[in-house]
Amino acid sequence: MRRLVKFLHTIGAIGLMGSMATLTVLMHEVPPTTALAGYALIYGAMAKIVGWIFLPALALTLMPGLLAIGITPAFHNAGWAWAKLATGVLVFEGCLVDIVGPIQEEARLSASALAGHLSPALLAGSAGGVRGSLWVMMVVATANIVLAIWRPRFTNLRD
Repeated sequence: MRRLVKFLHTIGAIGLMGSMATLTVLMHEVPPTTALAGYALIYGAMAKIVGWIFLPALALTLMPGLLAIGITPAFHNAGWAWAKLATGVLVFEGCLVDIVGPIQEEARLSASALAGHLSPALLAGSAGGVRGSLWVMMVVATANIVLAIWRPRFTNLRD
């Protein structure tokens, strides 16, 4: 069971980091809102990546990670495991609020503007904020991986 949980957690982390890297590259290619067809195309592609890869990978990373802490008695008092949990929660919240929501909303709005149902002037052009959030989440996720590999000795929680 432990090996399966570790495998799922690792596969999820690979998918999460890969999708964040892909979204970061696409964020650098977002044209201005005046080039509406290209803008809608890029945001539509990012929304698909978020729905098909990013969110499932996020769930596949978080759920087995929580399960591993729950079923492994050695992790209950390991400071590194609790630090990993805290950074995992930060990644989860940051990804949903600062990445997934804005990308999905901008994809919906840009498709609506392309169809003529919305003024293109109402598009947010939020690439800069999402791009910054992606970099921050990649740094925090990398720190989470570092914690898992090196397992630094923090103070024992029983003391």
